[in-house]
Amino acid sequence: MARGDGRLNHHLLPGDNGPQDACGVFGVWAPGEEVAKLTYFGLYALQHRGQESAGIAVSDGHQIVVYKDMGLVAQVFDESHLNALQGHLAVGHTRYSTTGSSVWENAQPTFRATATGSIALGHNGNLINTGDLARMVEDLRDERGELMLGGLPIRSTSDTDLLTTLLASHPDRTLEASALEILPQCRGAFSLVFMDEGTLYAARDPQGIRPLVLGRLERGWVVASETAALDIVGASYVREVEPGELLAVDEHGLRSLRFAPAAPKGCIFEYVYLARPDTTIAGRGVHATRVEVGRRLALESPVAADLVIPVPESGTPAAIGYSQQSGIPYGKGLVKNAYVGRTFIQPSQTIRQLGIRLKLNPLRDVIQGKRLVVVDDSIVRGNTQRALVRMLREAGAAEIHVRISSPPVKWPCFYGIDFASPAELVANGLSVDEIRQSIGADSLAYISLEQLVEATTLPADRLCRACFDGIYPVPLPDVQFLGKHLLEDVERGGVDRTVSPVAGGAADALLRP
Repeated sequence: MARGDGRLNHHLLPGDNGPQDACGVFGVWAPGEEVAKLTYFGLYALQHRGQESAGIAVSDGHQIVVYKDMGLVAQVFDESHLNALQGHLAVGHTRYSTTGSSVWENAQPTFRATATGSIALGHNGNLINTGDLARMVEDLRDERGELMLGGLPIRSTSDTDLLTTLLASHPDRTLEASALEILPQCRGAFSLVFMDEGTLYAARDPQGIRPLVLGRLERGWVVASETAALDIVGASYVREVEPGELLAVDEHGLRSLRFAPAAPKGCIFEYVYLARPDTTIAGRGVHATRVEVGRRLALESPVAADLVIPVPESGTPAAIGYSQQSGIPYGKGLVKNAYVGRTFIQPSQTIRQLGIRLKLNPLRDVIQGKRLVVVDDSIVRGNTQRALVRMLREAGAAEIHVRISSPPVKWPCFYGIDFASPAELVANGLSVDEIRQSIGADSLAYISLEQLVEATTLPADRLCRACFDGIYPVPLPDVQFLGKHLLEDVERGGVDRTVSPVAGGAADALLRP
C-alpha cells in the first residue's frame, strides 16, 4: 500500500468559519479504462466537499493499491502517481474531517486486509454510534492490547476505519455478506464506496442523508456523491442510490440488495450550500432551487435598494433570484480570489488582521454610494458577515441590507457537516435584530424554513432540517458520545464506551449551551 510523504496540516484562512463541507466519494468499475484518471477527475469535481486530504485505491483483480495524502486533489496526485495505479476498478475520496483529526492516518480510502483479500473504503457522512462500533472492534484486540487486523495495527481515529475494520473482520463471510450484516448496525449518515479485489460496492444509509448517484459509462459503471462528477467523466446519470440500498458491480454486471427499509431524510443544507450548483438532487437542479429561494426571499423580505450583490460564489444563485423578483439590478460588487481555499501556510498576524480580504475584495466604483442588498447562503458564527459589512462600508456603501438564503442555523449537525458548537452558533442565543446589530448591517432577514422547503419541491417529511429546527431524524446518543474527537478522547481514556441512546425528536436540553 503506497503512501505520500507530506504530513503537513492545513489551516483555515481567516474569515473561513462557515459550515465545513462534507466529504466526496467516487467509485468506478470499467475494464479497459484508465480508472485512476477517471477517479482523479471525479474527485476534482468533488473538491468542494473536502479539501484536507485525497486518496485513490485501485485494483487489477489481484491486489489493491492505495495512494493518499494530505492536500487538494491536484497537490496529492501527479501523472506518475496515476500511471502507477493500474487496474479496472477504483474508489476515491476527498475529505473534510467530521470524525477524527485532519491527519494522514485518517485520510481515505481506508484499507484493511481480510481473510481472502483486502478492502478499501471511502465514506461521506458521519456515524453517531461510534461508541457501539468501537466496542465491537474492542473484541479484535490481541494479547498485547493492540487493535490488529490482517497484521496491520489500527492507528486512525475515524468512524470510517472502525467500519472498515468491522467489514473486514469476518473470515467466514464474503465482503458482501459482511456488509449486509454490519451496515444495518450503523446509525447516522453514510454514503459509501468500497471495493475488494474484484467488486465495486456502494451503499447509502436508510435515511439517504448524504447524496449518492449511479452513472453509466460505455464500458462500466460509476458511483459518486454528486451528478457533477458523473458529467466530468462522461458518465450518463442512471439514478440515485436508494436509501438503505447496497449496490455491487463486477464482471456479472450490476446488482442491487437491500439492507434496510428506506426512510428518506435528505439533507436540506445540500441545497443551501454543500452541493455544486450544477448538481441535481432528487430530480431538482441545485442552481434552480437556489434561484427560487432568492425569489421567495425577495417576497418575504423586500427592501428599497439600488443593487443586489452576492457573496460569491455560494450566494450568487439566490442573489440572481432576489434581483429577478424584486426588480433591483443585479451586480458584481465583490471579487473572489479563485485560488484561495485551504493553504499550507499559516497567515502572518498582519495578514490575519485583514481577514476576509484574502478571499474577497470590493469593487469600490460599483458599490460606492449605493444601497446594497447583500445575499449570502448562511450565517454560522457571524464573523465573516461582520468583516464583510465593515469592508463594504469602508468602500463607500450607503446602506447594507443582508439577506440570507437559509433560516438561522441554531443546531449542530451530526450527519456529516462540521458546524460550530452550539455555543458558537450566533443564532442560538441572539434574536435576528441582535444578530443584525452584531454584524453591523442596516437590516437582516433570513428565508423562512417553510419557504426553503417549498423551493426544493420535496415534501418536508423527506428532508433532514435538524440544523434549523433541532429535530434529528436519527436518534442521537448522549452528548458525551458525540463530537469530532470522540475516538481520540476514548483512546486517551476520557470517555466511557457505554452508550445511552436518546429518544428522537427535538434535542433542546441535550444540545443547547
